[in-house]
Amino acid sequence: MDVRPYLPTDRQACLNIFDSNSFSPGARLQFAQFLDQAPTTYFVLEYQGELLGCGGYQVDPEPGLATLLWGVVRRESEKLGLDRFLLMYRLREIGKCAGIERVRVETPQESVAFFEHQGFKVTGVTGNQVEMVKRLIVCA
Repeated sequence: MDVRPYLPTDRQACLNIFDSNSFSPGARLQFAQFLDQAPTTYFVLEYQGELLGCGGYQVDPEPGLATLLWGVVRRESEKLGLDRFLLMYRLREIGKCAGIERVRVETPQESVAFFEHQGFKVTGVTGNQVEMVKRLIVCA
């Protein structure tokens, strides 16, 4: 597996990955607009020569907090553990940022169990979106 920074030429492959999943109406347009902003802390996951996942993060203005952004893997690849691999990669990258103590994610109800298994705790619910936070522990 290879993870590398997102490039604008990855846009269509990322949209194809997104389309392989079920999201709320309007989410695809939001995702496409996000990709068009050419995010700098966004990554793609390649496996056996094929792009199968993408996800990133941002360091928030709130001290000590980072937020996961648009993590998605091709639906038929989930059983390979690529979703967890991509999450762990992003958490490792966030851990390199000085002063980050917590990581937040806003996710659909359907993904709550996945994030709970990774140590995230529910902190709020708005409609179908669930906010979850994990303390980032980095061993020195």
